[in-house]
Amino acid sequence: MEKRQVGRTDLLIDTLGLGGAPLGGNFVDLDYRQASELIGAAREAGIGYFDTAPWYGFGRSERVMGDMLRGSEYVLSDKVGRLLKPGAVTNPADFGMVDPLPFHVVYDYGYDGIMRAYEDNLQRLGLDRIDILLAHDIGAFQHGEENSRHFRDLADGGYRAMDELRRNGLVKAIGLGVNENEVCHDALSIGEWDVFLLAGRYTLLEQTPIKTLFPACEAAGTTIICGGPFNSGILVGREMWNYAKAPADVVDKVRAIGEVADKFEVPLAAAALQFPLFNGIVSSVIPGPRNKSELVQILEWTQTTIPASFWTTLKSKGLLDEAAPTPSP
Repeated sequence: MEKRQVGRTDLLIDTLGLGGAPLGGNFVDLDYRQASELIGAAREAGIGYFDTAPWYGFGRSERVMGDMLRGSEYVLSDKVGRLLKPGAVTNPADFGMVDPLPFHVVYDYGYDGIMRAYEDNLQRLGLDRIDILLAHDIGAFQHGEENSRHFRDLADGGYRAMDELRRNGLVKAIGLGVNENEVCHDALSIGEWDVFLLAGRYTLLEQTPIKTLFPACEAAGTTIICGGPFNSGILVGREMWNYAKAPADVVDKVRAIGEVADKFEVPLAAAALQFPLFNGIVSSVIPGPRNKSELVQILEWTQTTIPASFWTTLKSKGLLDEAAPTPSP
């Protein structure tokens, strides 16, 4: 498995990782046995980078991830900013969760909240280390008008906590795990970040960070982990985009890209997986397969041969940003 550097650290991660949201029952009915089998299959395939978060099943993803990684070699990213408190939510389906653990979320991006979340994560994982620590879902996409208060907490104390953990060698890299470009721009002004896990924003469907965010990250020495390479499923034939039903303009663009893919006999999902890694700022792509068969399909897609003319055709039709790095004919 190819590896790339995370920021300016000495940490190397696989260019293909395993996203842990489905392992917590997010938008899919996946039990512990199925989740553990999926992680085991990923390890057998040579994948050594894994991502999880307290949000995924309110601890379910962390528990199975820790059980399957314990005693092995791994690179793990986990997230802070949400504390889990006892007491189940009334309607877990409203949060896109199937059978979560009996907790609810309290947001805390301050110094004490970050330190508490880091320690809680280790306890749920049953592991003695987290390699990459990410402030999760900070930004207006998640918090709306409340984000100014949360970002102030991160700027005034939360970043200091994350930086302390890094400087003391307790984590190797710090960053954000978010769905939007703007908060990454804002974060660059309050500290030195190693990596941003950016979900759904640099994909075959949309390349919004390429003009401004990526150059700013490159200047800061911050690399990118691409989450959600299928844009919540729209690029693998599902109706979801950005965690909701895809609007008509998104469906139309996917259909147009798909027509080009069909012409070149290229699986659309294979192109979606391979595209982000043409950009040197991207350290890893982390899809979230829902079962072992989906993982096997993903591994096949990563090995699919795609002609350079496919990418130039997309650009000529205005379906791919001209500035996006792709193979030359």
